Amino acid sequence: MFAVLSAGMAPAIALMAFFYLRKHYSEPLTLIIKTFIFGVLLVFPLMFLQYAFKTELYLGPLFHAYIVTGFTEEFFKWFVFLYVVYQHTEFDTHYDGIIYAVSISLGFASLENIMYLLSHGIEYAFTRAIFPVSSHALFGVMMGYHFGIAKIIKRRQSWNIFLALFLPFFLHGTYNYILQTNQESWPLILIPFMIFLWIVGLYRVRVAAKALQKHSYDQVTIK
Repeated sequence: MFAVLSAGMAPAIALMAFFYLRKHYSEPLTLIIKTFIFGVLLVFPLMFLQYAFKTELYLGPLFHAYIVTGFTEEFFKWFVFLYVVYQHTEFDTHYDGIIYAVSISLGFASLENIMYLLSHGIEYAFTRAIFPVSSHALFGVMMGYHFGIAKIIKRRQSWNIFLALFLPFFLHGTYNYILQTNQESWPLILIPFMIFLWIVGLYRVRVAAKALQKHSYDQVTIK
């Protein structure tokens, strides 16, 4: 049991540390832990909702991948961010958006990962870390990047709040659709897709990190 818990949590902790420690980021941990816990708690209502859809209203892989999985999971994460984080005083830089959205996503991914390993075996831990857990983190990057723009820049605020939902939903749905429709050859498609996600995600992290550095410099200059 301890081995499964460790294997299930380790990828999320490693990814959270990567994003948190980047560019000497030093945001207080309280809200990060709170958002992580909210992400964990999302697993239970979503399990029930997705089970109900699958048993009562299964309309094929496209509907299941994009709506039942992609939209429902990303909408609930987006909703938590909007109502727990967006107006919070700690959310005051572009990079904060990425940190808090990744935290929600990794909270969700951690419990989902532990439950999967308990059901299917710890031998899947490496594959789960590379694909589902890291993809959740990257969907969080996309969400947080646009929430950060909406909060800090204000211009086209509604559009960026919309993109904070639409891009993770679309990418998440695509990820699941690849898995559902290519059960034998999924690595041939999913690996390039994951490389694309990492390239785009890390570019957005760099942009937000540069904005964070500028913000810190301006604060020092003002003082």
